[in-house]
Amino acid sequence: MNLRPLLPALALALACTHSAPVQRSPTPESTPAAGPDELILVESSPVETTLDHEALPDAWRVWPEMIGAATRTLEIEQFYVSNAPGSRLEPVIQAIEAAADRGVRVRLLAEEKFAKQYPETLERLAARRGIEVRRMDTAKSMGGVQHAKYFIVDGREAYLGSQNFDWRSLEHIQELGLRVRVPEVVRALGAVFELDWALASGAAPPATGVSPRETAQEGSSPARVAGERVRVTPVFSPRGFLPGQGQWDLPRLVALINGARRSVRVQLLNYKAKGRDGSEFRELEDALLGASARGVKVELLLADWSMRPGTIEGLQALHHPPGLTVKLATIPRWSGGFIPFARVVHAKYLVVDGEAAWLGTSNWDGDYFFKSRNVGVIVEGAAFAGQLERFFADTWNSPYTFEIDPKATYTPPATSSEK
Repeated sequence: MNLRPLLPALALALACTHSAPVQRSPTPESTPAAGPDELILVESSPVETTLDHEALPDAWRVWPEMIGAATRTLEIEQFYVSNAPGSRLEPVIQAIEAAADRGVRVRLLAEEKFAKQYPETLERLAARRGIEVRRMDTAKSMGGVQHAKYFIVDGREAYLGSQNFDWRSLEHIQELGLRVRVPEVVRALGAVFELDWALASGAAPPATGVSPRETAQEGSSPARVAGERVRVTPVFSPRGFLPGQGQWDLPRLVALINGARRSVRVQLLNYKAKGRDGSEFRELEDALLGASARGVKVELLLADWSMRPGTIEGLQALHHPPGLTVKLATIPRWSGGFIPFARVVHAKYLVVDGEAAWLGTSNWDGDYFFKSRNVGVIVEGAAFAGQLERFFADTWNSPYTFEIDPKATYTPPATSSEK
């Protein structure tokens, strides 16, 4: 299948939803917004910690509710799917099966590399009538992996965020996602899904070669948060595999940091100023250093998995408090025993001046922006950014975090098996 005939329609779908350039506003519009929130933060917190927020709904409750309301279509794009008997993910899987049983068209797209590692639940769903599962060999098309985590219900609402479709993500990992009821954002996610769905069936990749400085800005859309108006813009990666190339996330992130006047706060699983092949990736590091140099307070919060050689050295060099502070977070082991690839902070977001924010599925190293599929949103307005500020502060000031010591020798924690 050749994807090129689809691209004009996909590009038009995005172009129709974004017509004005993004204007960062220091404060939300003064007129209160009527109706329910259209951007809702949704968390997962590790059990046996103090990181849970009563004011934020839990993903393990929100996902079955959203899927259970589907009447026509359900599109799911995930890094991988890993279930366990009696886990919090099992009701989600059952909700997907029930949707197919009542006539909802279900399409699920997962990364080929990890489908080989976690095949069981994908095979279970693929065997169900009404569910079509495709595996995307992203290395062949983009060069990296399909790392996005999102789903779309009836083309009317969507969920995106750091949570993988992994039972551990709902119980043993700190995560943050977003329930989105903004039509323009949902349509943009749908356009990306259709592009990837076609790629997974063997369609030719779209033409690439767009320079980072050639990406045209596209417009934002209004949304309601806590009774106030904010502006939201969908953003994606990698460059060259987007229905609208102005939707590339990297230049938008750099612009947010470059525009900071007081504070930049970032939480990720990991951060690295290189690609996996060792190539330099300076865009975000230069922006963070530039912000610190002009007096902006920069705080970077990462998982203790970043203690591994090849990563920790760059973080130790970056750490220069009080202007630029790097902290790591360690989640204590579960009382029931060791859990591989869990007990970690995994949320991915940025807050600038308490007024603008990004939330997405990408960690920050070169491959995530140039070779791998990721999705996210940029939101302008203190009503939303303030919620992220509070979330950040609760983790930053928690007993689970500590400042990096530039002179220390670190031993990375066990991740896949007990040491």
